[in-house]
Amino acid sequence: MIEVACPTEADTRAVGRRLASLLRAGDVVLLAGDLGAGKTVFAGGVGEGLGVDDPVVSPTFVIVRHYRGLIPLTHADVYRLGSSAEVEDLDLTVEAADGVLLVEWGDAVEQAFGDDVLIIRFSVDESGTRTLRLIPRGRWLARPIAEVTR
Repeated sequence: MIEVACPTEADTRAVGRRLASLLRAGDVVLLAGDLGAGKTVFAGGVGEGLGVDDPVVSPTFVIVRHYRGLIPLTHADVYRLGSSAEVEDLDLTVEAADGVLLVEWGDAVEQAFGDDVLIIRFSVDESGTRTLRLIPRGRWLARPIAEVTR
């Protein structure tokens, strides 16, 4: 596990940009944390790092948004879904096989995405500093994720 402290939203976005340099087609990243913890800000940084021109915005009400970049980005929010079965019905991993899949609230339905995932847990302390805990699983264990701290 790698921990990164992000005192500002700009820092959170910068970590997302740095992670983008490690992403490959077929990657799944699950984002976990309370409302306002920085998941969508982080996703915006990933989008910037992938060369996405459009602003990356929360997919809460539409569930899934697609972006074109150096690698296609699929950004999902499964907060409103009730089970892993509902997530599996969306075929997100199949849909995103040629790109990167970011899933907000993905920890609640983690089993729907298999073993090759990077889980990022967001927390915010009293001062507003966000802490991102990157937990690699499967093929992510061989990736140099510590690079996101630089």
